[in-house]
Amino acid sequence: MPLDESKAFKPINIALLTLSDTRTLDNDSSGDILDQRIIDAGHHIVDRIICKEDLSTMVSQLRTWIDDVNVDCIITTGGTGLTGRDSTPEALDKVKTRDIPGFGEYFRYISIASIGTSTIQSRACAVVADSTYIFALPGSNGAVKDGWDQILVHQLDSRHKPCNFVEIMPRLMET
Repeated sequence: MPLDESKAFKPINIALLTLSDTRTLDNDSSGDILDQRIIDAGHHIVDRIICKEDLSTMVSQLRTWIDDVNVDCIITTGGTGLTGRDSTPEALDKVKTRDIPGFGEYFRYISIASIGTSTIQSRACAVVADSTYIFALPGSNGAVKDGWDQILVHQLDSRHKPCNFVEIMPRLMET
C-alpha cells in the first residue's frame, strides 16, 4: 500500500523485549535485527532488555512499560512456540485490554512462504494494553524479519494508507 507523502512521519517510542533463558545482549541476533530495523525506520528504542521465560517476570516487565508514558509500543521476540517454557501469549493475556487477532493471522499467512506448514506452531499475537501496543514475534531471525518487514514497518508508519496503528493511538483509551 502507498504512503501519503503529504503527511509527516511520526516516530514512536518502542521498547524491545527478548524472551529467552539462554540469550544475552552479545548473542541476541533477533533482537539486534529488530533494533536496527526500528531505528532505520525512524522510530526510537526507549529500552531493550532480555528477560527469562518466566511468566511473572514477563508480566512485571510488560506492566512497567505499559505504565510508562514514554513507551508507545512493545515488541517482543521469543516465547511464542508450543513448549512448556513458551509463555509470551499467556503474559500478554494478563496485561491486555484488547486483542488484535489480525496480526497473528496475517503473520502466519505470510510465514507460509518462509516455513510452510510449520507456521501453525507459531502463537505470534498482538494486543493493546491500555494505550500501548504489544506485538509478540517468534524468536527466529526469519520470523522477526517477516513480522517487521511485512507488517510492522507499515502499520507503525503514520503515513501508511489507508490506515495504520499510529493514527489511532490518541483514541486507544476512548470509552
